[in-house]
Amino acid sequence: METSLPPSELSSDAASPADPPRRAIPLALALFTAPWGFVVANSAYAWATRAGGSDSTGAGALALEAAYPGLIRLGTVAAMLGSLLMVPAALGVKRLVGGGSRKLGSVGAVLTGAGYICYFGIVLAGNITAAMVEHPSSTADYAAVLDSSQGDPSTLWVFLLFVLGNLVGTLLLGLALLRSRVIPLWAGAAVIAWPVLHVTGLIAGSEWFEVTGAVLEAVGLAVVGLRLLAAPR
Repeated sequence: METSLPPSELSSDAASPADPPRRAIPLALALFTAPWGFVVANSAYAWATRAGGSDSTGAGALALEAAYPGLIRLGTVAAMLGSLLMVPAALGVKRLVGGGSRKLGSVGAVLTGAGYICYFGIVLAGNITAAMVEHPSSTADYAAVLDSSQGDPSTLWVFLLFVLGNLVGTLLLGLALLRSRVIPLWAGAAVIAWPVLHVTGLIAGSEWFEVTGAVLEAVGLAVVGLRLLAAPR
């Protein structure tokens, strides 16, 4: 009895997990650098709010900008650079995962990339707050404008997509890394620590949880970058 499989079946997805990922130096460099943008941004915000304060309202954002203009500007630039670099970094995770956890890696990369593209726009809007502080007029009116812009239904989806990509997208990428076993368990757990500690920080009211989570994510993604550099050409 003939038991051999047709060539089309031999080339099915079952063989794809064994295919090694290809080296990608630009993606590896993004993995090394992207999360450090958020380490700097979160550290700047944590220091600015160490005695209280928040940018969750227009009035609060104006007050922080007036009190710490240099620190807030540093955090803004760092977050913008980190957001840009997180797009290729997410693709780097997807490449290393390969067929080991294809669906999780793909969905996680798409959500993470889209989320941080949205975050770039959100952070860029901080320049408007800086301009308001530099040209003082009616603080109450300025605060109302900022609050209205964040609550506008036509732009609310940008904030929601960022939250989805930042938390769920990163979580899925971490799970894909764990499931595919392409990096050590501790490194995958370090990536997952970001969404966990981010939510913890929001509940506890301390930005230092986010700083810790960003550092751990940076360490985990650095391991991904090293593995990607070690992949065959």
